[in-house]
Amino acid sequence: MTITREFKRALSVGILAAVVAAGIAGTSAAETIRIAHATWAGFGPLYLAKEKGYFKKHGLDVELNVMEEGPLRFAALRGGQVDIVSTSPDAGLLFMKKAGEFKYVGMLDQSHGADGVVANKDIKTIADLKGHSVAVMKGSVSEYWLNLLLLPTGVKESDLDTVDMTPGDAGAAFVAKKVDAAVTWEPWLSRAKKTEHGNVIVDSTTTPGALGDTLVMKTDYADSHAEQLKGLLEAWSEAVEFARQNPDEANKIMAAGVGGWLKDPKAFGEVLTSIQFYDLKQMSAFIGSPDKPGPFQDVLANAIKIWAGLGKMKVDAKPNDIIFYKAFQ
Repeated sequence: MTITREFKRALSVGILAAVVAAGIAGTSAAETIRIAHATWAGFGPLYLAKEKGYFKKHGLDVELNVMEEGPLRFAALRGGQVDIVSTSPDAGLLFMKKAGEFKYVGMLDQSHGADGVVANKDIKTIADLKGHSVAVMKGSVSEYWLNLLLLPTGVKESDLDTVDMTPGDAGAAFVAKKVDAAVTWEPWLSRAKKTEHGNVIVDSTTTPGALGDTLVMKTDYADSHAEQLKGLLEAWSEAVEFARQNPDEANKIMAAGVGGWLKDPKAFGEVLTSIQFYDLKQMSAFIGSPDKPGPFQDVLANAIKIWAGLGKMKVDAKPNDIIFYKAFQ
C-alpha cells in the first residue's frame, strides 16, 4: 500500500509538472509577427502598442523592422524574412507578380496635410504645372498622388518636365530654385512656404484617404492568421486611443521607436499635426465589406487605374480581390 500511495503521488506530481511545462512551452512558442516599415510618424502606434503591452494583451509577439526602401521591404516579404509590410495602398500594386498574391489589411492612418505640391507663385493650380519642371519620385506614392491630382484636369504627367527625386530632395531642390515645383512632404512644405518664391498649391487634405498606410502580406499568410490580424488591429486601436489621451507620453515612446529623423519627440509631434490615425471603428468604416465597400475600394481603384495607365503594373487586379475583409468580421 505504501508503495502504491507513493507511486500515485509521484505520478500526480509528474502529470502536474508536464501540464505546467506544456503551458509554458505553448506560451513561449507564440509565433512572432514580423513587420517592416519605413521611418515615418504614421507607424508610431506600432511601437506604442508594443511598449504598452497591447500586442501581448492580444497574445501577440510583434517584431518591428525599419527598412527604408520599398523594393527591399517587398523582397523581404516575398523571401519570408518579414510577414507584413506597412506601406501606402498604391505601393503593393507595383510589387505584385501575380493576381491574388497579396492582401491588404486595414488602414492605419491618413495624410492630412503632411504631403503637398509646392510651386513658384505664378503657378496657382495643378493644371498650371503643364510645361514646368516638377520634381517627383518616380514609382513612388508621390508619383501616384501627382497623377491622381492631374486626373480631373486633363493634363498628363507626360505634359510636365518631371525630374526624378526623393520627396526630401524634391523639396530641397524647390527651395533652392532648381525646379519650378515639387511633390514633397513635411518639413519641406513649411520651408517652401517661407521662401519668397514658393507656395503650396495643394496638400493631402484635398484627397482624404488617398495617402496613408495599410498592412500588406501574402494571401496565404492572411488566410491562416485571421485571428492574429484582428488582435493586431485591436492593439493598434488601443495604442491610438492612448496617444489621443496621453499625447506627450505617447510621442516620447513613438519617437524613440520610429527613430531616425523623427527621434526628437518635438519634431515627431509637429509631423503628427498633419497625420490622422485610424482607430478600429474608423478603420472598419473606411474598409467596409464586400457587399458595402468603403472608401478604400475607390482609393485602390484609382491607384490601379493610375499605375496601369503608366504601364507600371504587372498584373490585373481588382480592389475586392485585394482587401482582406475577414479581419473585420
